[in-house]
Amino acid sequence: MACGGDRVRSTTPVAGQEPPLAIRFGAGPELNGEGPRIVVLGDSLTGGLGLAPEEAFPARLQAVLREAGYPHEIVNAGVSGDTTAGGLRRLEWSLDGDVRVLVVALGANDGLRGLAVAEMKVNLAEIIRGAQARGVRVLLTGMEAPPNLGLAYTTEFRDAFRELADVYDVAFVPFLLNGVAGHAELNQSDGIHPNNKGAAMVADLVWSILESVLEEDATS
Repeated sequence: MACGGDRVRSTTPVAGQEPPLAIRFGAGPELNGEGPRIVVLGDSLTGGLGLAPEEAFPARLQAVLREAGYPHEIVNAGVSGDTTAGGLRRLEWSLDGDVRVLVVALGANDGLRGLAVAEMKVNLAEIIRGAQARGVRVLLTGMEAPPNLGLAYTTEFRDAFRELADVYDVAFVPFLLNGVAGHAELNQSDGIHPNNKGAAMVADLVWSILESVLEEDATS
């Protein structure tokens, strides 16, 4: 399912960010300027930290799209260390061109930093509204906060994503790393970022929801 031979398309970092989930920018297929686009707005989990460009889950999604006959180009807008606030700042130029779907894969760094859930929700809501105002369909992926932050915080954090999906009626993946997080054989040595096998599972999970979003877009 790997998209071998794709070149790197890097995104621009937000000035002044000091990321806990971060070393490099996102890597994925370089756009040829033709066809509809799917933008994956995320952090290093999206960018593919520690992986070859063709192993990151957005590149794997590109391969699945090609196999399924979709003309869409995946834009890997994964910036290592990005929070929801950083993603919001990048939103306008990330949606440049014929973007049909925005996959929002942010929140991991908000949780690692223990940032206020209310602020994260505001940022994600603005991202969703901004995309919808442009006629772009949204697929929101949920995240979970580290358990050491306490039950109250982790519950509020987890519930925030589903609440937003319900309020804005968007497609939803409850947990981006479902089946991957906590499994050493599916993660790199840091225990946070998926390895090649884990990234493949993330791509399959996202595709299980993204496919129906594309079908809806095709019939609208």
